[in-house]
Amino acid sequence: MKAPYISFLKNLLIFSLIIVVIYIGLSYLLPERYFSVALPYLFPFYIATTLISYHFLLRSLHKRFSKFVNRFMAATAIKLFWYVIIMVSCILIFRTDAISFAINFFILYLCYTLFETISLVRYSKSYTNS
Repeated sequence: MKAPYISFLKNLLIFSLIIVVIYIGLSYLLPERYFSVALPYLFPFYIATTLISYHFLLRSLHKRFSKFVNRFMAATAIKLFWYVIIMVSCILIFRTDAISFAINFFILYLCYTLFETISLVRYSKSYTNS
């Protein structure tokens, strides 16, 4: 189980680096108001949350499929609730940066959720085929 997790960690860090480079490139093209001052802190937040979630789901994938589906749905609901709490808290605390923070938060949410889901599907296909 360590090998898939280490592989995911490497891919996640490469993916994060690509997103950072894209954001840096966009920062030269778009006005500053489109980027939240909290953006540098969002990357470690999403990396950590994605790693924890993936580890939890990877462990449940080796059990019955019905348990995996239940845990996947529970993990998704918990993460969504956690993200809403963080987003609302930050918006209430840093009102001047609220719109750009919410947009950046949502974009990164989509990117990291998509990455995690695709990684889980790929692993589950390779796991069931072997």
